[in-house]
Amino acid sequence: MNDPVRIMLEHGKKKRVVASAFDWPGWDRSTRLGGDALAVLDAYRPRFAKVAELAGFAAEFGRLGDLEVVEEVEGIGMTDYYGVSGRAATVEHDAMTDAVLERKLALLRASWGTFDDTAERVSVELRKGPRGGGREKERIIRHVNGAEIHEFAPKVGVKVPLETRDDPKALRTYRDAFTDAIRDHHARGEPARSWALQFLIRRCAWHMLDHAWELEDRDLTA
Repeated sequence: MNDPVRIMLEHGKKKRVVASAFDWPGWDRSTRLGGDALAVLDAYRPRFAKVAELAGFAAEFGRLGDLEVVEEVEGIGMTDYYGVSGRAATVEHDAMTDAVLERKLALLRASWGTFDDTAERVSVELRKGPRGGGREKERIIRHVNGAEIHEFAPKVGVKVPLETRDDPKALRTYRDAFTDAIRDHHARGEPARSWALQFLIRRCAWHMLDHAWELEDRDLTA
């Protein structure tokens, strides 16, 4: 029998619920309260499989079984507003082995690669929303990389100019420094300020993939 996928459900107070496959950073999806968050998450299994393959875990991911809810928590304001997970699963507070850390960092790097590759190949102009809204591609790219540089990396002491997001070489150097800083915090048994290291990795991976998949869905390439 295939191993189940452990899931945390994070319930917002008014609008949304988030399902997080916390062993697979980046595989988080949300839906409105009353909807089937597990079905939404499972619908993204083929898309996340490409990320797992890029990270070198295609066989392991392919052996996964059904989704299994192992924890339910109350969400935060951002859960309702953005459909984003704002809390770590209980097990994400546990100490990782070096092997688990490297596995999760590989998935984070695969999320970076997925976003970069997607941004490179989709159309410059993107499909508008039903009311004509939605950010353009360049704004999405700058937002995603800028949020990580400004909000997430400083939690492990990595501080670089925001303009780093506009220089591909500097961005690669920054990402190496970010993963090295996570390793250093792990070695010293320190969290990412108020966040568990595992949650930091998952949140960064989710943000990259959420917008990578947005770009795919709005792509106008024939």
